[in-house]
Amino acid sequence: MNSLFLKVLGSRQGGALLLAASYVLLGSLLRVGLLIASAGEVSWGLATFASLLVGLLFDLVMAWFLTLPLGLLGAVWPASWSTSRWLRLPLRAAWLFGAFLFTFWKISEILFWEEFGVRFNFIAVDYLVYTTEVVKNIQESYNLPLIIGVVLAVATGLFLLWRRLGFVRRWEEGAAADASPRWRDFAALLSPLLVLLLVAYFVGRHDLKDASAARSSVAERLTAGLRHMGDVQPGWANSYDAELAKNGEYAFLAAFWANQLEWHRFYPSRPDAVAKLRATLLAQGGEAATAGGNDHITRRIKPATPARKWNVVQITIESLSAEYVGCYGSPEYQPKNLTPNLDRLSRESLWFSRCYAGGTRTVRGMEALSLSIPPIPGQSVLRRAGCENLTTLGSVLQAKGYETAFLYGGDGFFDNMNYFFEANGYDIVDLPRQLGRGKQPTFANAWGACDEDAFAWSLEEADRAHAAGKPFHHFVMTTSNHRPYTWPAGKIDAGLVGREGGVAYTDYAIGAFLKAAQTKPWFKDTVFVIVADHCASVAGRRELEVRKYEIPLFIWSPGNLAPRKFDTMMSQIDVAPTVLGLLGVDYLSRFVGADALAPSYRPRAFISNYQKVAMLRPDGLLTVLKPVRQAVQYQADLATGALTPVATPDAAAVEEAIHYYQGTDELFNHGGLQNPEKPRAR
Repeated sequence: MNSLFLKVLGSRQGGALLLAASYVLLGSLLRVGLLIASAGEVSWGLATFASLLVGLLFDLVMAWFLTLPLGLLGAVWPASWSTSRWLRLPLRAAWLFGAFLFTFWKISEILFWEEFGVRFNFIAVDYLVYTTEVVKNIQESYNLPLIIGVVLAVATGLFLLWRRLGFVRRWEEGAAADASPRWRDFAALLSPLLVLLLVAYFVGRHDLKDASAARSSVAERLTAGLRHMGDVQPGWANSYDAELAKNGEYAFLAAFWANQLEWHRFYPSRPDAVAKLRATLLAQGGEAATAGGNDHITRRIKPATPARKWNVVQITIESLSAEYVGCYGSPEYQPKNLTPNLDRLSRESLWFSRCYAGGTRTVRGMEALSLSIPPIPGQSVLRRAGCENLTTLGSVLQAKGYETAFLYGGDGFFDNMNYFFEANGYDIVDLPRQLGRGKQPTFANAWGACDEDAFAWSLEEADRAHAAGKPFHHFVMTTSNHRPYTWPAGKIDAGLVGREGGVAYTDYAIGAFLKAAQTKPWFKDTVFVIVADHCASVAGRRELEVRKYEIPLFIWSPGNLAPRKFDTMMSQIDVAPTVLGLLGVDYLSRFVGADALAPSYRPRAFISNYQKVAMLRPDGLLTVLKPVRQAVQYQADLATGALTPVATPDAAAVEEAIHYYQGTDELFNHGGLQNPEKPRAR
């Protein structure tokens, strides 16, 4: 082993070997330090000592992966570099940069462990999303100059250590004398990566079997396979033993792909959450299903109105806060008249004026609108393993003979959208598939085709389904109200730019689409649902900015639904059950949302920002659940968004929030949200 080490050290890969050794050394020191810090918590049995060995193996694997860039750089660097001061400096700088990053990560793990008692998980991933807030928190909580100084000192110290031992000279002199073919370096460095990608590809291909693997791309299969990174992480009965065995960087990557947090570990939990959730939902309508006892929420929804096989076209608008829509009366935006078409619809529709988005990103909106579930911690269900064959608005309508399609102006591979919708029975109509059919967009930007193009595709799909004698349901996702905020010329006021222009153009495109739809034979039997996926921004100084979760919701069907404004608080997760109630559909429900028009409906809203999940009541009581097992309450001023801490907590509200969120989390992870009806054959 020693001779192999010296042989590699005296080659072009000597620097990568020294950097890998530094990484393993830092990881081992960290693991021993965490063991000492948690001495009173570990089992001190075989698992504790096994965790040190397993952790070392993870460190070795990640040392290879993380030093791969330096290894590849060394493989292509000129042989004369060791004799030239100027050629030597870039490689030394790259080495020191790598050592700086490794040291910084390990110190970050210490701080993370101090706060949460675990290695990196989705909370750490979440920190990348909320960079501004996190950096501000770090600046206020820690002595950053001191931390950076320590990191620089350790990284420099590692280099000086290897130089004093003579390893740096052996690397540089050996590299100059290394006459081996350079392709061998590439083969040795990249072969393990190729093996890992092949494994991920075939695992992902197996996962895609129910979602038409033949139509999936290589990237989709790799993405599906990488979600299983967390499956190979160590696990013991004692959670501290398990955490010691993990590698922080690997755990971070696994959390990034798996996109979830373990509820029982990080949030307040109850032993009977699903049973209590079931009782709450049954109180809002439906008959209890007999199978499964109290560990499920399946119930039969009996309509109060006759069945109507109306088509359902749902227009999900990118990033549209309610304040931008004129009918909501914002003193800043109403005078600008950005949304004349939506303002008209508010007078002609069922207008739900107090609807709240569940999350902060498009996939969160899609999850709420299709699955009718509150936002469980971590990333959206759309991006998780196990997102196939769930109960959706589409699956309920498919069981009634509907054609269903997901239409998106961009590339639906983004955020796993295509995989999710296809795995749940929807046909996919996105930009790459339209290009494959020879259809070019009339206007496109970085996000894809403009909204008018996506709506034109919806018209074509609707005409096709109608000609075949089939009712249809379209989930149309817009893109134009998103940075870089570009659109076809001549459509809106040329003076409008940025988000205001994006809002105005999307409003224009919706107006043109509905006008064209009115000329179609299927229009008189169609319900149009116009709703936002999330708001423009939810950032702010408060724990949760409740006002920034308000979104528009209009349900429009001239001749079928009489216009009416509803001021009852409701959640985005209630849209699907409300639409099905309007259609008079008798169905088996596994939705957590409820029909907002039903007499038994209990108003409330669910909002989140990845880590924090909350339930908001009409009286302004906001219950926030967050790591580590915390539940806090505020009295929210729904007009201004101001939050006042509640001196005497409402225990019943805390329990209800836990039942909703923990119950949904358990149901998803144990198959309780699966489609109870037979999926449509594809």
